[in-house]
Amino acid sequence: MRTRRGVCYRELDMCTDNRLLVKRRGDFSGDNFRKRQRLGPESAGKSDFFESLPDDLVISILSKLSSSAGCPSDFVNVLLTCKRFNGLGLHSLVLSKASSKSLAVKAKNWSESAHRFLKLCADAGNIEACYTLGMIRFYCLQNRVSGASLMAKSAISSHAPALYSLAVIQFNGSVGSKNDKDLRAGVALCARAAFLGHIDALRELGHCLQDGYGVRQNVAEGRRFLVQANARELAAVLSSASSAVSSRSWLSWNPHQHHRHVTGSGCPLLSDFGCNVPAPEAHPASRFLAEWFTARGGVPGPGLRLCSHAGCGRPEMRRHEFRRCSVCGIVNYCSRACQALDWKLRHKAACAPVERWLVDDGDANLDGPLAGAAAADDDVMVES
Repeated sequence: MRTRRGVCYRELDMCTDNRLLVKRRGDFSGDNFRKRQRLGPESAGKSDFFESLPDDLVISILSKLSSSAGCPSDFVNVLLTCKRFNGLGLHSLVLSKASSKSLAVKAKNWSESAHRFLKLCADAGNIEACYTLGMIRFYCLQNRVSGASLMAKSAISSHAPALYSLAVIQFNGSVGSKNDKDLRAGVALCARAAFLGHIDALRELGHCLQDGYGVRQNVAEGRRFLVQANARELAAVLSSASSAVSSRSWLSWNPHQHHRHVTGSGCPLLSDFGCNVPAPEAHPASRFLAEWFTARGGVPGPGLRLCSHAGCGRPEMRRHEFRRCSVCGIVNYCSRACQALDWKLRHKAACAPVERWLVDDGDANLDGPLAGAAAADDDVMVES
């Protein structure tokens, strides 16, 4: 047989050819082939496809991952994959896009490295990290100046939870003494957060308008804000694909349901209308506060109390800072929004009146259907 150039193939003996073929097959089998491929001069100068990807593309992919991560481990496990991921994953653009869930550090896992990671994200301009780290420093680490500064940095960027938290601080005077309360500043911050659609801020602003607390009293406008808060909460449940409660379990009409208290894990804010809306998911910063102080016996300090609403976690920064229920005097609330949620969720069934209250110098109690869980001021005491 001839080639295209007219050259004949070299004739080989069949036995010799078979031995040659067997030998060649042996060269490409087992570990010898892998070692040759690894150490061969023709592949020594080549790199894999991952190394050829530009840094900008890898940073863009990591930014998408940090913004959609469901928990911190989803993002941290990627950083531990290789040195390149570890280096590019700490880029300021990636850290600035991190979501609140990827920053949701648990209190039991708190360490210096977690603190440093949140600080890196905050320095990169991540407003969620600024708010979360600000709450931790203000309430847990007792660094009020730094914590308030970080929350203010978040609030400047129109972060609704940060605006509402600063409003609660102004209402309670948490940065100093009782004389440091600034009700008008609290209402202004609360109104800004309500404008951004924050449900607790809408509810707080509604009660302030109804009671004339820090603002001129306007009952009709206050009720409008309360209805808007309930409507937004209902819309949030409807749009949530991860809700474990079937729509038929609460979206059902029962004209006699408002005569009894609905028990369970739901938050029946619309129970008067026959709806049992699930309790809203707490912010990761609030969950951290609750876990932090629960692990320390539920006592933030000598003579200090926690907000009785389970989804809040805020502690008192001085004695008698929070208002107590004017009926039973057992529960304490940092805000009217927490009081309204806890009243419908739990306290309505457990509240029992005491024999007598002595009011020396206190704020006005909440009016309307929530008056049973209204909070008296810090000077209210039980007479023995």
